[in-house]
Amino acid sequence: MADLPIVGAALTLDGFDALRDEMFDHDRDLELQDFHNPLVLDSDFAPLVDRAKRALDGYRGRHGIHGPFWDLPLATWDPMIRKVIHDRMFKALEICETLGSSHMVVHSPYLEWDHRNIMHYPNAKESIFERFQTTMAPVVARAEDTGVTLVLENISDIDPHFRVELAASLGSDALQVSVDTGHAHYAHGACGAPPVDYYVKAAGNALQHVHLQDADGYADRHWALGDGSIRWQSVFDALACLQSTPRLIIEVHVPNGVERSIAYLRKSGLAC
Repeated sequence: MADLPIVGAALTLDGFDALRDEMFDHDRDLELQDFHNPLVLDSDFAPLVDRAKRALDGYRGRHGIHGPFWDLPLATWDPMIRKVIHDRMFKALEICETLGSSHMVVHSPYLEWDHRNIMHYPNAKESIFERFQTTMAPVVARAEDTGVTLVLENISDIDPHFRVELAASLGSDALQVSVDTGHAHYAHGACGAPPVDYYVKAAGNALQHVHLQDADGYADRHWALGDGSIRWQSVFDALACLQSTPRLIIEVHVPNGVERSIAYLRKSGLAC
């Protein structure tokens, strides 16, 4: 058991308080999920940040936040939308800096529509790269200044390599790759994408973050691990081949989902 990876969790501050002993005793990686809401970012969020600082006092695990993503297409054409994206991202990075957080999740702009049409429109791939780079270059520069690693999470990505190339195109250690297992399983089951372990293999050592959630290959279920149809042995076999040490973050939306997921991984001999 000593050689098994230790998983962390994506939690609200209320959830972190409820699982405080489990998180603190094992130095589990943490992702706070209170700061991606645009209503929070447009409010006086200082009291919430102060509460998070108090909750993290003495915490030795790696911690970060889920960054803003609602209605924020990171490969936007529109310069006005780009201003909104920068406003949201800079506020979130300010929160990371205050908390001493080391990662922030952002969402891939590569849609299923893009994948189906990228060979149809001239220079479509080059255009996505150019728009993404224009939008994200200032955000990546700010992340470098604050010591935060942005991790680019797959959403409806069918091609597991495209997002990896997109992250690498800015040439910064502050922009790396995330894999969400449930999103990958949806793309596999509903859209004909490769299985989940292929997403891990495509990312290689650029993989710095994983959202662990189970699903049925039809929708974004966020079930406890073991409740869906993901082949977890293959996922953890692929993770074991990496030299990087990605944050393994359980992100589930069911009662007692974190505890049940940890119990499943322990029983399966995959993680603890």
